Amino acid sequence: MSGPSQLDDPQNASIAWSRYWMLMRWMGLLTLLCVVIALAILYYLHGLVSIHMYIAAAGGVAFALMLTSALMGLVFLSSGTGHDESIDDPVTREVNSNEQE
Repeated sequence: MSGPSQLDDPQNASIAWSRYWMLMRWMGLLTLLCVVIALAILYYLHGLVSIHMYIAAAGGVAFALMLTSALMGLVFLSSGTGHDESIDDPVTREVNSNEQE
């Protein structure tokens, strides 16, 4: 049987989500810095090749970094609030019952 999650409490949930969005704002600034650095390196190495290359590079770097930070932020949110421990895991229950036999 699954137990209650701390995310079920509105006060704990609002604190957890505010920490998540603060992390995302900081990662947005870091992403912007990384995009500028990547574009500067591309310009230094190749000069002005095509605007499409710079748009694709900026989009790729920004997408990869923001997706990674969003998913890792959700992992931290889930783990930090105890939401991971509150799930009903039938696989673990089955493994534990097989070990006891």
